[in-house]
Amino acid sequence: MKPFDHASADAARERQDILTKPPGSLGRLEELAIFMAGWQGRAVPVLNRAQAVVFAGNHGIVAQGVNPFPQQVTALMVDNFRTGGAAINQLCKVAGAHLSVVPLDLDRPTGDFTQGPAMAEAEVAAAMETGASAVDADADVLLLGEMGIGNSTVAAVQAAAVLGGTGADWVGPGTGANSEEMDNKRRAVDEGLARHQGGGTTAVLSAFGGREQAAICGAILRARELNLPVILDGFICTAAAAVLTLDNAEALEHCLIGHQSTEPGHRRMLDALKMSPILSLDMRLGEGSGAAVALMVLRGAIACHADMATFAEAGIG
Repeated sequence: MKPFDHASADAARERQDILTKPPGSLGRLEELAIFMAGWQGRAVPVLNRAQAVVFAGNHGIVAQGVNPFPQQVTALMVDNFRTGGAAINQLCKVAGAHLSVVPLDLDRPTGDFTQGPAMAEAEVAAAMETGASAVDADADVLLLGEMGIGNSTVAAVQAAAVLGGTGADWVGPGTGANSEEMDNKRRAVDEGLARHQGGGTTAVLSAFGGREQAAICGAILRARELNLPVILDGFICTAAAAVLTLDNAEALEHCLIGHQSTEPGHRRMLDALKMSPILSLDMRLGEGSGAAVALMVLRGAIACHADMATFAEAGIG
């Protein structure tokens, strides 16, 4: 894991202090510019190429009645992404991000984690490699999102496995679960936690899945090798990323949280990870949609950092 470049961050901080504004007056925008400088290794970061990747997978846990939609919707949404009809397509277009969609064995769902492991370790490794291979080494920032019917249940059990708690602590409505489906989700999480005990990143991904979550982990690790900053989407994406902290507490230092989802467990998760979202817009769509909106804010932060005049240039002071 490559480290944060403190010299570049310090140079960016010094630049912020001489721009034509009161020091600190742009608040989080200044912090974002400095964050990007440190991870890109240059005092004035750039956003010439933004890459967005949506990973998609299917989950055996849907057999437990945890979702109001059939699994076929995952493949239909992948087709929708590819033909430009989804929200993420519109947001990436506006935000200036190149979008790719990576389905992972949609015709072969993971196992039902209440009955056994979701994946073999070899499947975890393969999915992580798919995620790593999807990363554009020439990108200046990477946006990550997901799609998969049933994956809010997977995210809830991952959150509990990493941060502790029960189904009641982490389960939310996802795509609109009714009261019976919510009960099924909580029960499934508790049964999964009772069946599968502890372990590191690979063990948790093997126990609970899913392939898109493992791919997200692989992409995050590859981005770290490249000193590539990452914007994570909401609850499901953050829960997948959090699994990496089981092996390395600093695994997500190059990651930003695009937004705080309305999924009730997300705020608790962010507090536990000590990470602050860029936005809070009552979104809960997934697809990387919150990350794409956050990219627009990040572009504003870097534009101010790069293009504002200094006091000397403006003849002030």
